[in-house]
Order: sequence, then structure tokens, then C-alpha cells
Amino acid sequence: MTRIDDVARLAGVSTATVSRALRGLPTVSAATRQRVLAAAEKLEYAVSPSASRLAGGRTGTVAVVAPRLTRWFFATVVEAIEEFLHEAGYDLLLYNLGGREQVRQRVLRTANLHKRADAIMLVATPLGPADLTALAQLDLPGITISSGGDVPGWPCVRIDDVAAARTATRHLLDLGHRRIAHISGDPDDELAFTTHLDRRRGYREALRAAGVVPDPSLDVESTFSLAGGARATAELLARGEPPTAIFASCDEMAMGALSALRDAGLRVPQDVSVIGIDDHDLAGVLGLSTIAQPAAEQGRLAARLLLDPLGAYHGEPYPGPAPAPPTDADGTTRPVILPTRLVVRESTAPPRAH
Repeated sequence: MTRIDDVARLAGVSTATVSRALRGLPTVSAATRQRVLAAAEKLEYAVSPSASRLAGGRTGTVAVVAPRLTRWFFATVVEAIEEFLHEAGYDLLLYNLGGREQVRQRVLRTANLHKRADAIMLVATPLGPADLTALAQLDLPGITISSGGDVPGWPCVRIDDVAAARTATRHLLDLGHRRIAHISGDPDDELAFTTHLDRRRGYREALRAAGVVPDPSLDVESTFSLAGGARATAELLARGEPPTAIFASCDEMAMGALSALRDAGLRVPQDVSVIGIDDHDLAGVLGLSTIAQPAAEQGRLAARLLLDPLGAYHGEPYPGPAPAPPTDADGTTRPVILPTRLVVRESTAPPRAH
């Protein structure tokens, strides 16, 4: 069986050069590449991905850290990343934190991570000072997706959560609603997510811009889940006069709200309008108005931005060249912000008084 070092001897180059030449990397001259290709053809050498990676000192693996795979957004992003990495010939090493702070610390602060992966992708993973220090010591390329923590020198792909929440709230305001409730994330969550803070900020900004003073009694916190949305809505209804509309920080919470309103004998949208953020796979089936975010696209684009500098990309599942992350004059990398859009369905309408 022909091995990569056999090709290297015949071509008169190193095994690393053979690996780079067969992968089409630009660091190999045209003459050398032609010599390697001729030697490989003569010896009927089939490229072994593992041998190619070892010759380049790589594991052929990308570590992906996600908070909870049971949530639609995280699962959608990770699936898109895995598909892209597969097309590129890379494996995915998944760390599912399960919402536990202790697991996050263990994963991000392990000195062995650099032996297991060539790069790191953090999906909505909050970071503390100790985490940033540990990541810097790993000295691996990486990228962050969605809200979480910024890592110096790493690009980030996400949406503008503040703007998305403003758009959702403004839609309800434009319909004539003024008593608009907001159900959001749990600040006591172990991982201390920041997404719910940005979306609450957008909600309040939209109210104030319309001359509506935010009412604390209409702002309820719970978990980003169907059960959390149902609990928050039940608490809202228990406080007295129900709102005419509810803005939920994610579609799963909005679906929970739909269930709780139905159980309370209230009709959607005749009695209460409901809107969320995501465009979950079930949003269309349930007629849920929402702010659609490109979850899968965030995963694919982040993988492309990460793999391009590694010189490991072979396929073309992502159309066109990957946009370079914007940088400020001082060289600071700014996030790549993907657009969101309002999707109006049956769950929102003008309040009955209108």
C-alpha cells in the first residue's frame, strides 16, 4: 500500500509539502504541485485525510461549545456547522454544556483542548475573565456565534438582538397596542446569558420612542423554553388586567404563551396578540408572528470564516466568498451582523378597541 512518504521520496519533497500540494494550498509553487501530483498518480496514491492532517500537524477537528442542544436555536446552529465541517473534511468535537456553569468552566479551562482540536467555535457561550485567559493560553483560532462573550482577536457572527426586539415591539405598537407585556430570559440561569438583556433593552427602547412608559408589572422573567413561556404568561395573567399583546424573547417562549392563553380561555389574536423571535420550524404551523433570524446561516458563515484561514476548505456549500469581518482603525474586529426580518402571521392583530 502506497503511503504519503513514498510520494514524498519520489517527488523529492517533504511529506508536509505533499499534504499541502494535494490539498491545493497556495503555499506550494505550481512546479512543485505538478511534481507531487505526477508522483501520486504514478504510485496510485489515494489521499488519506488522517495522514494529510498529521503531516500538517493538525487534528482535523473543530471543537464546538453549545449551551443546550435541546433548544431550537442552538441545535439548528450546531447542525449547520456540522454539515459545513463535513463538506470541508473536518470532524466536529461537540461540548454540550447542558446549561451548567461547572461544565463550562471545565471545558473552556482545560489545557488539553489544544491537543484535541485545531480551532474552537463558541455558540452563545458567556465568558468570564478567567475563561478569556484560558482561551488566550490555548493559542487556537476561534470564532463566536450569537450573544455571549467577545474574545480578543476572534471574529463573531450574530444578529442585532436589540434591533430585533425593537422591530417586534414596534410591530405591536403600529397595530395600536399600548399595554404590551414582555416575557424574557431568567437572569439566575447558571450560564448568565446576555441575549435576554439585549432584547429587553430593545423592547423598552421601542416603547419609549412611542411615548409609552415601560410597566414593570408587564415584564416577567422565565426560562427560554415552552414551559418557561407558559409559566411567565400564567404569572402575567395572575397579576390582574391582562396585556393586549405579548412580546416573547424567543419563539419557544411565545409558543408557551399561546398554550397558557388558550388554557385561560383567551383567544389569539382577538384578546391577546403574541410575537416572538427566531422563526422556529413550528412557527408557521402555529401561525406565530416572529422576527426571523438566520440561525443556520450563522453556523455556516461562522464555519466558513473559521476554516478559510486554516486552508482546509475543499467544498463550496457556502455560495460566494466569505466576507471579511469588519475591523476598526485600531485593528479591532467587529461582529458580522446578519439581518433579521419581520414575519407577520395570524397571532398578531389590532387590539379590540381599534
